[in-house]
Amino acid sequence: MNTPLYINANGRLMDLSEPQVMGILNVTPDSFYAGSRGVTERYILDRLEQIMDEGASIVDIGAYSSRPGAQEVSVEEEMERLRTGLELIRKHRPDAIVSVDTFRADVAKMCVEEYGVAIINDISAGQMDEQMFATIARLGVPYIIMHMKGTPQTMQTNPQYEHFLKEVFYYFSEKVQKLRDLGVKDIIIDPGFGFGKTLEHNYELMNHLEEFALFELPLLVGVSRKSMIYKLLGATPEEALNGTTALNTIALTKGAHILRVHDVREAVETVKIVQKMKACQAF
Repeated sequence: MNTPLYINANGRLMDLSEPQVMGILNVTPDSFYAGSRGVTERYILDRLEQIMDEGASIVDIGAYSSRPGAQEVSVEEEMERLRTGLELIRKHRPDAIVSVDTFRADVAKMCVEEYGVAIINDISAGQMDEQMFATIARLGVPYIIMHMKGTPQTMQTNPQYEHFLKEVFYYFSEKVQKLRDLGVKDIIIDPGFGFGKTLEHNYELMNHLEEFALFELPLLVGVSRKSMIYKLLGATPEEALNGTTALNTIALTKGAHILRVHDVREAVETVKIVQKMKACQAF
């Protein structure tokens, strides 16, 4: 899409006409990718500095693992983990634009009101907490809505659709309209690679990614080291960086505005190369 896209992140306008990189900071002991697990202060600080130094413009912190079959985490435990991480970010990198990965309205409220978090990233798009949409409207922060069929505990148990792409697009059209009706201004769409989708669904989604431009909203893509890569290649999450870069490149050529990644430096380099190619096409 040629129209410039902006989001208001804590009073700073972020221009998404040039793709941005979001670095993943998990404060969990059970993320699917072992390299992103950590709950100690030393791990959190080291990871934060790595994300920022390698060029990410957004830090996405999460305290509830959304891997398939993940264990339930109480609200209290999620809040405690996030407070630890957010305190460290506020003390050591107060300039960071922070997104919090949560589907709980009370957690979102705490993070924005107590720590000035700029963005809420909700894997359930309000499906797992009926108070989330109204809470986001009151908080007035950019809101990432993702498509997921089921819950993290059930989403990969034989996911089936009658008309896959049609159902995904209808899902977003409904959610966006409800949010607009509540006055939410900054909405970001995440197609939800790996969430309630088979390997074939994921690649069909990637193949049609440019069609999300019809929403005229920023598009976030998160494929980093996911099973759609390592299962296809007969590998492991630890061996999926090359495949991640390949898919991120494809996503950028199809209109992705934000890449959510574990490996920031590689994603930043991918953005630079794709942007250079696009600039040359203009001549």
